[in-house]
Amino acid sequence: MNQIIRVDRLHKRFTVKESWGARKYIHAVDNVSFHIEEGETFGLVGESGCGKTTLGRTIIRLYEPTSGQIFFRDQDITGLPMLPFRRKMQIIFQDPSSSLNPRMTVGEIVGEPIDIHGLAGSRGERKARIDELLSRVGLNSEQANRFPHEFSGGQQQRIGIARALAVQPEFIVCDEPVSALDVSIQSQIVNMLEDMQQELGLTYLFIAHDISVVRHISRRIGVMYLGNMVELAASSELCERPLHPYTKSLLQAVPIPDPRKTRSRERRVLEGEIPSPMDAPQGCRFQTLCPHHQAACTTEMPILKEAAPGHFTACHAI
Repeated sequence: MNQIIRVDRLHKRFTVKESWGARKYIHAVDNVSFHIEEGETFGLVGESGCGKTTLGRTIIRLYEPTSGQIFFRDQDITGLPMLPFRRKMQIIFQDPSSSLNPRMTVGEIVGEPIDIHGLAGSRGERKARIDELLSRVGLNSEQANRFPHEFSGGQQQRIGIARALAVQPEFIVCDEPVSALDVSIQSQIVNMLEDMQQELGLTYLFIAHDISVVRHISRRIGVMYLGNMVELAASSELCERPLHPYTKSLLQAVPIPDPRKTRSRERRVLEGEIPSPMDAPQGCRFQTLCPHHQAACTTEMPILKEAAPGHFTACHAI
């Protein structure tokens, strides 16, 4: 399959000012390399603060990378003007209530990208396109004159999805699109995203902290910890045969809807100090919590290597 997105040694660093003129840096994304194939859903999981949202936003250049390269269909777009690529790369934000302008109607919100990119030749064509987009996400044309606060959280997220689809993109970053929604609404949104992928040939980077949701929708999954990609494999392979100790701990934390299985399941509690993103340890970032800690972990950053066909992990113990 063709690669639609490829990142090579991507870094994103934020400067944090402290007292007495001293500065520290948060390495939110640290030397990450991977690719996404055309038509697939690539899942990205990790706990809050691991850098997955920053990675997604840096790929579409909402954040400028500190270093590294970003390729769209083998074209290096790292330093290029982004307006021509905005039609091809879009994002669905985590919190729909804060990502929708409260002073604009739904029709204005969905129609704005159409206007910016000149995708409608007349007012009638513009209205027809907006009505079509609203219908695709389960809303109707009469709701185009209403404001975002008049909708539920699930409906607001549908508006955000319609806005992302307005420019007919090829690649969409789904930045925790269901984490702020009720469980019953989550399944509706995920099913809708899957249907649209089949109908429109979309490619997704699906970001979430809930590995069970990511497993359902993704073909491959990458696991992040403190800015690093620590494991990458096919969805079923990663969930059934995890290699990195951090991935194992994530999977063991997933609830099982059976009390008897829950009681009999082996649980490994991570012991140690959780490092600060502003003062990450040298070498492996997971060393302070890792049960397989070695001497090399304190001095040398493990690189992502292929431990099995298509299964990559960054761990000195493997």
